Amino acid sequence: AVVENELIFLCLPTPQDEDGSADLSYVLNISEQIGEMLIDNNDYKIVINKSTVPVGTAKMVTNILEKKGSKNVDVASNPEFLREGYAVEDFMKPDRIVIGSNSERALNKLEELYEPFVRQGNPILKMNRESSEVTKYAANSYLAMRITFMNELANFCEKVGADVDLVRRGMGTDNRIGKRFLFPGIGYGGSCFPKDVNALIKTSVDSGSEIKLLTLVDSINKEQKLKIVQKIKNEFGESLNGKTFGVWGLA
Repeated sequence: AVVENELIFLCLPTPQDEDGSADLSYVLNISEQIGEMLIDNNDYKIVINKSTVPVGTAKMVTNILEKKGSKNVDVASNPEFLREGYAVEDFMKPDRIVIGSNSERALNKLEELYEPFVRQGNPILKMNRESSEVTKYAANSYLAMRITFMNELANFCEKVGADVDLVRRGMGTDNRIGKRFLFPGIGYGGSCFPKDVNALIKTSVDSGSEIKLLTLVDSINKEQKLKIVQKIKNEFGESLNGKTFGVWGLA
């Protein structure tokens, strides 16, 4: 498949490492294998990273391919923006397509590939690789920040007698804010937000430009998960011995 096709997508897991960074071992190991397969290649190829990866990963993949002796290969970044439960719909009708490459030829090829999916006018955004890689982390981190703000606001509303659900509606009808990701709860979770926030924090610290707001968001989110315990104790008493709790939606 690698030898015969022009476009090669890397759709690989990037789990959180112990230090909070993204584990790139899957991406880099596959890049090594692809590099070996393309040593004698003369046909034009584009290796497209669809995984959520820290800024600079495309450059690392390029270095691996060049070291292996691959020829006539461009590397592009093309992050996915799929929501859980709506992946097929989001793929077929994306809000936007983000493609990053330092090669005009690669950008044009990917634009041609995606044009049928944006016939209603949603944009294809072409940029350099680093900007594309940051875009995915920035989007997820911003949404995580919105949720965190609403959780802090909900805690405040409980203290002063306000209804956070009514406040949410009052905020969400402002076009500058919008209705989505304004629902408070016991913290954000899922497969992406926690690891992406931590990966961006780690990358920002390593680059000497810590995004302090995200460090605070991560800390608040950890604390929010424990607030449900105090609510339970307020309802049933300090001792929970003998009590049975069901967790709705646990999978």
